[in-house]
Amino acid sequence: MALDAVETTLISREIQHQLPKTTDPKIQIAGNFAPVPEHPISHNLPITGKIPECIKGVYVRNGANPHFQPTAGHHLFDGDGMVHAVKFKNGTASYACRFTETERLVQEHKLGRPAFPKAIGELHGHSGLARLALFYTRGLFGLIDHSHGMGVANAGLVYFNNKLLAMSEDDLPYHLQITPSGDLKTVERYDFDNQLDSTMIAHPKIDPETNELFALSYNVIQKPYLKYFRFSPDGTKSKDVDIQLSEPTMMHDFAITEKFVVIPDQQVVFKIFEMIQGGSPVVYDKNKVSRFGILDKYASDASSIKWVEVPECFCFHLWNAWEDEETEEVVVIGSCMTPADSIFNESDQGLQSVLSEIRLNLKTGKSTRRPILSSDEQVNLEAGMVNKNKLGRKTQFAYLAIAEPWPKVSGFAKVDLLSGQVKKFFYGDEKFGGEPLFLPRDPNSENEDDGYILAFVHDEKMWKSELQIINAVTLELEASIKLPSRVPYGFHGTFISAKDLATQS
Repeated sequence: MALDAVETTLISREIQHQLPKTTDPKIQIAGNFAPVPEHPISHNLPITGKIPECIKGVYVRNGANPHFQPTAGHHLFDGDGMVHAVKFKNGTASYACRFTETERLVQEHKLGRPAFPKAIGELHGHSGLARLALFYTRGLFGLIDHSHGMGVANAGLVYFNNKLLAMSEDDLPYHLQITPSGDLKTVERYDFDNQLDSTMIAHPKIDPETNELFALSYNVIQKPYLKYFRFSPDGTKSKDVDIQLSEPTMMHDFAITEKFVVIPDQQVVFKIFEMIQGGSPVVYDKNKVSRFGILDKYASDASSIKWVEVPECFCFHLWNAWEDEETEEVVVIGSCMTPADSIFNESDQGLQSVLSEIRLNLKTGKSTRRPILSSDEQVNLEAGMVNKNKLGRKTQFAYLAIAEPWPKVSGFAKVDLLSGQVKKFFYGDEKFGGEPLFLPRDPNSENEDDGYILAFVHDEKMWKSELQIINAVTLELEASIKLPSRVPYGFHGTFISAKDLATQS
């Protein structure tokens, strides 16, 4: 009761001040960013058009969905993880959405209110320090248990070694299961059979030829601030490779090539001291020069890493990378964002996300960077992918969300990475979506774009949601599946084939 009284006083003081847009729940979870309740499995959904015969399995997409109404600051990224699933079978479709039952969510559900601090929305300034002190004091008295992680598992999804894993970079992954009916359930917080004892970022990479999984883990408190590791196809973990950084760095994504891992060490960093001075711990360091590290994928230590500077570059996501043997360069495809920290800190400058080709010359140690689209075609491109069967190899096409009007997504762009040609598909009047998922029609197809785009779309005029299926070659709508629940704008997804589902753990 005493600690609750302290928290009530803290909240009452916080709400007396105007929150910045980046932590104001009235902005961050307004409209179709607002949370929804769980929805049990619904079968035989209404379909306009015809689902292509090759689409058999489950499309799953992750997102942030706060279980409790925020009492103070809240950032979109702070919400509890919820996975939306559409299962395809014999030309029919079913839908369900469920919370990922993280240790955090389970404890808060028992308490009947939020108790864990929100990493972005609440941990800033002196009130953030007070919240941390309050949180750990509750832990000392056994009122909550933070020894089993604090993560929300709301960002990434990957299907590896017969397991569907939900991830956010602040914790271990969570193992989810698709039930025979197409529903979802949480199995456990997953440490790869006692092999993983640190966090794992939300965008691990699966090499399409070796089926190995590559990942990073960053630490904002103590050295080493960054570790790299991999898993064999059967889930056996390599030893950690400690990568020496001078300060903890925001590292949401990275890339692989056939031979290398590409590690971005950019200008958005964690400075805990900023909280003591009343600011956010996630800041843009104007004195730092962004660089990319190139390391052999099978290196046992980081002694051979080559750092190449790429000034004034911040890529929240990297779409692909490959080796150009003729020029002895590593080519990286990413969306360069300015202002770099605008996702986390309020800025009067409008956000720009420029799809770019970055070339890292391993011989000279120099870099070049150029926009892939012409100035006439320039749009904000964020969230998307290449054909995952080509990951780490030279690709012609990328499928990326048109993040306009920011932060909404009005459609997606199919970009020819070699010529700069772009074709756009828009979801419709007052319709907005999120990440486009590219699903190959046939993994062995010679044509890289032979497949379909799947995207959750919400009609803000009718207040209804659907799943659109678009032909990736012609960019024509093949089918639309009407969903029984509103689907909030979310983050990243994956597709699990019926064949892979049959061997699910």
